[in-house]
Amino acid sequence: MRYSTTQAFALVALRITIGWHFLYEGGVKVLNPHWTAKAYLLDSGGFLKGFFDQMAGNQSLLSLLNSVNAWGLTLIGFSLLVGIYTHYSSLAGMAMLLLYYLSHPAFPGIEYLFPTDGSYFIINKTLIELFALLVILTFPTSRIFGLQRLMIRQRNIDK
Repeated sequence: MRYSTTQAFALVALRITIGWHFLYEGGVKVLNPHWTAKAYLLDSGGFLKGFFDQMAGNQSLLSLLNSVNAWGLTLIGFSLLVGIYTHYSSLAGMAMLLLYYLSHPAFPGIEYLFPTDGSYFIINKTLIELFALLVILTFPTSRIFGLQRLMIRQRNIDK
């Protein structure tokens, strides 16, 4: 499939900016030895609040979740940023964002201790980023610009 220069730029820019967001959020957590998701989980709302409260209350599970969250964000972000294995990282990122959304849904009447980053009646920035990753999943941007393009090119040269 052929894209115009503007379409290709827009798709790659979307992938890179989401990648940077994930990498930054993950890196901050990885580099802070005191970071924990406990307060975030305890602040959850909606119909899955009990599920997230149980996660926060189980110390061994919480420790595992802290590592998976921090390193997952970091690795997904790196993958999207450099354009390698973007299909898998898009799926993993969408799964993480879905969990974030379900823990803090933008439903009317739910109030959170932490300030929200834009909530517009059911739709919030987390849900928008999830659907942006769906776009990245659908369009092979790493074949336009990224390490995966270089790997494919090298594989074709070696044949």
